[in-house]
Parts: sequence; C-alpha cells; structure tokens
Amino acid sequence: MDAGECSTSQPPRPSSASGSSPASASASAAWAKLVPADPAYPEVEVAEDDAVVCSLVAPAAGGEEVAWCEIRRDAGDASSASIRNLSSDAIIVDGKIVKQEPVDIKPGSEIFSEPQKEGHLVYTFEITAAKDQDKNNVKIVLDIENAKCSICLNLWHDVVTVAPCLHNFCNGCFSEWLRRSSSKSRDKSQSAACPQCRTAVQSVGRNHFLHNIEEAILQAFSSLQRSDEEIALLESYASVKSNIVLGKQKNQSRKRPFSRSSDEINNADLPCPQCRTEFGGFRCSPGAAHLQCNGCGGMMPARSNVNIPQKCLGCDKAFCGSYWCSQGVDSSHCNLICSQETFKMISQRHISRLPDTVHGGNPYEKDITEKCIQQSGKTLQAVIAEWISKFDNMEIDRSRLQLNNVDAITSRTYICNHCYNKFIDFLLYWYRVSMPRNLLPPDAVNRESCWYGFMCRTQHHRPDHAKKLNHVCRPTRGNP
Repeated sequence: MDAGECSTSQPPRPSSASGSSPASASASAAWAKLVPADPAYPEVEVAEDDAVVCSLVAPAAGGEEVAWCEIRRDAGDASSASIRNLSSDAIIVDGKIVKQEPVDIKPGSEIFSEPQKEGHLVYTFEITAAKDQDKNNVKIVLDIENAKCSICLNLWHDVVTVAPCLHNFCNGCFSEWLRRSSSKSRDKSQSAACPQCRTAVQSVGRNHFLHNIEEAILQAFSSLQRSDEEIALLESYASVKSNIVLGKQKNQSRKRPFSRSSDEINNADLPCPQCRTEFGGFRCSPGAAHLQCNGCGGMMPARSNVNIPQKCLGCDKAFCGSYWCSQGVDSSHCNLICSQETFKMISQRHISRLPDTVHGGNPYEKDITEKCIQQSGKTLQAVIAEWISKFDNMEIDRSRLQLNNVDAITSRTYICNHCYNKFIDFLLYWYRVSMPRNLLPPDAVNRESCWYGFMCRTQHHRPDHAKKLNHVCRPTRGNP
C-alpha cells in the first residue's frame, strides 16, 4: 500500500483520501467516525451495515479502493468497539502495533494508518450514535441485590409479584410458601402473609416485565444461573400460572376498623416463637420490637443485650439462625427458622471450593486462582486463613471491600453467606495481585492487563476478552 503524506495541496473528497488515509464505504446508518488530526482531511464515517473502511491507493492514477480495517460495535457495550487490520501493513492503535488480530478500542483511541507514525495520518475514534441511542433506548440500572428472591436469596426464577405490597419472589418459592402457610392456617379463607413484610397478600401474579429483566441479568452474569436440578425443583413447586386472588375480599366499611391490642398483633401476625413461649429465660413482652429475618422471613425479638449479634455487619440485614440456636430453639418449635450456617463468625467458617462469584464471576480468572493454590501445595482453607490474618493485622487496603462497616470487620465478625462470598472474593483478589508473575500458570504469565481491570463489563459477555486479558488488577482507565 502506498504511503500517504499528512498534507496535500487540495483536501481530498469525502469518499476518498490521499495516499493511505481511509475513506468510509457507506455513510448510511453511521454510528461512529474517525476524526483526522489534520483538518484538511475529511472525517471517516463508520456505517452499521458496512464495517469495512477502505483506503484509496494512487489517487492520481484514478485510485483503487483497498480494504484498510474493519470496525465493529461491541454488542454488549455501546461505548466500546473492536478494530481489525485488513491491510498488508501493520497499523498503530493506542501506541501498540497491530497486525491482523482484533483489538478493543474506546472513544478517544488513536489510530495511525501505517506502522510508522511520522508522515502518516492519525485518526481519533469517536462514537456518534451514543446520544441518539440514549434517546431511543431506555436503560434500566438495577442493583442485582434488588433482583433477588428474599426466600431463597438467589436471582428470581419465573418471578411473581404479590399485591398490595408489590414484593417479588420466585414462582416456586412463593408457591411453596403459600402451600405451607395454608396447611398451618385454621382459617382457609385468610390471606397469606407476604414473606418479606408480613402484609396480608390479596393477589399474586407472574410479572412478565421483571421476567425480561431476570433474563437480561442472566445473560450479563452467567455465574448467577442456577443448576438444572434447582430449576427443575422450583418449577415442580410453581403453582402461579395466572393472577390469583387470595382470601375473601370483604366490602369496605366506612366505620373505623376495630383496633387489636399489641399482644394480639404479636401472637397473630408475627411467627416469633418467644411471643408464645419462653425460651432461654426470655419471652417477648407486649409491643416488643421485632426484626424480620432476611433469610427465612420469620421474626425474632430485637435484643441489644445478647452476646449473639442479630444483624450482619456487612449488609446490616437481620438473620435469625445464630440467635435461635443460642436460645435453644430449632425447627421443631417453628418452621420459620434459618440454619445456623447462614450467619456465622468468619473464623468459624470452613471453605472447600471457590465461590462461582469470585473475580467477578470470570471463570478463567477463577481457574487460574485454583491452579495457583494447587501449585502452592496448600488447601484453600489454609490460604484463606493466611489472608484473614493479614486482614486482621491491617496489612491489606480495605477500600475495595464491597461491604458496610469495613473498618469494624474482623475474623470474629458475624456475617451472612452472601457477604462472606464477597469477603472471600476480596481476599483472593489480593492473593492474586501480590503473587509474583513467575508463579502464575504458563497460560497466564504473558497476559496483558485490561484497562478497566476488575470493573470491566466486557469480560462478562465476551469469553475471548475474559480469557485474553488479566482482569485481577486495578483499572487504569475510566473510574477506578
């Protein structure tokens, strides 16, 4: 390909460029453009239906269009794209020489049309369709924690919504809850209580809008996908096929409703064992404050004078398993009781396998960490114990730990299973970051680090990107 100079006596036509400067083959449905540093040259628009950008060789002789590069939009991230060199010579992208392999580019990336910078055009990549896209597409930002069923603590599956409180649950989880509530209730016409807020449920129905969000989350975070056995069990429980009205709907009366005493409310609406019977030398007094367990939905008295904490310090949510165990209450006294394993002291926990959510759910990084631990000759429990000791001794920067009250957390802190998985992810991040490169597996030694590090979103929907680059590192671009 002939080399082209950066300046000419006359600016080139928009459909072509002097020497090897590129020209877009189609301006229809343009979503991005290449902006030349020299204003004498035209901008090159990148079309949706034709991702190949051509250059015009020997324009004085009439010119011949030759494929120069191919730029394609990232399907999962509207703010990024990839470029592939189609010419016989190498090009320079963000200071790196690129031959034939595709590389990621972002708005602001600099692209040189030849392997030598001097005497050749430099283009800046820009996305032009981003603003129009924002107008046409409604983006919903949803915290995954708000898309979880409060009964099983996993992402919704076939989500249903109850009225009037509008809380959401898995179809199978709520159907089983409804079945158990009905079997315990003497009055079959009485509405079941919402597992999350204890409001009397008047109706329940499948929520197709949230079902679409559920599927979108699973596409972005495949690690949240349940096993086939779990899904089959949930679907066997599911009984909500259409909108269902629960209980008898009584006519509204204009008279002021009869107000029950606090003692009646505690005994009727709160499934708290200590409201009915004394356990551990304690029984709830009338009007006593209660906490609702985030695990099972049951209630327990709010007591600040007991040695066992009732709230997870990592998320400030209540869990009842350890409290009821300390009071001598088990499932034979009340079905709405969590296992003690759901809420334990960090130092009392045992771990034998890496959580699926470790390293942001990137399976390649998880596999590398597993190999590193195996090569060390230590068990996972031993490695975690070492890093817990470093955590207690303040040898680790805690700023990346995605938990509440990070400065107050120690190995003797009670946290829930979800927060424990976040804690393990945090420790293993530092385990990997501090590991010498020569101790990494051979296929991971020469990988370059992703610009966006552990915050990279592309790693969740592009396996080739997740495998090619190291993501157990700090971001060097974007918001760290």
